[in-house]
Amino acid sequence: QVHLVESGGGSVQAEGSLRLSCGASGYTYSRNCMGWFRQAPGKEREGVAAIYTDGGYTYYASSVKGRFTISQDNAKNTVYLKMNNLKPEDTAMYYCAAVGRIGLMWGGCLRGATEYNYWGQGTQVTVSS
Repeated sequence: QVHLVESGGGSVQAEGSLRLSCGASGYTYSRNCMGWFRQAPGKEREGVAAIYTDGGYTYYASSVKGRFTISQDNAKNTVYLKMNNLKPEDTAMYYCAAVGRIGLMWGGCLRGATEYNYWGQGTQVTVSS
């Protein structure tokens, strides 16, 4: 199994920045997709960003494109989400997730939350104006 732990959440003022980290342990996949999802009260869970670990292909939701950057440090089995120019509407619980299956291709990272088999406990991000 894959164990995921998020960190880096907190409270920040609008236009501020945060960097979330997701450390992965357990079985190591040579190919994997790591994703960040978020869910705010009264809203559905949405995909924020994803990265394919074998090649660095990335995806961003339109709502965060240009402000958020997903990156990886393979040596540390860690994925990051750098969030700049934060807005109050970014307030949500942020979850790290991994697809974690053998033979995964990039397209398999883009089919929604149901494709992801491993999830962290979440880290809260609160942005005030």
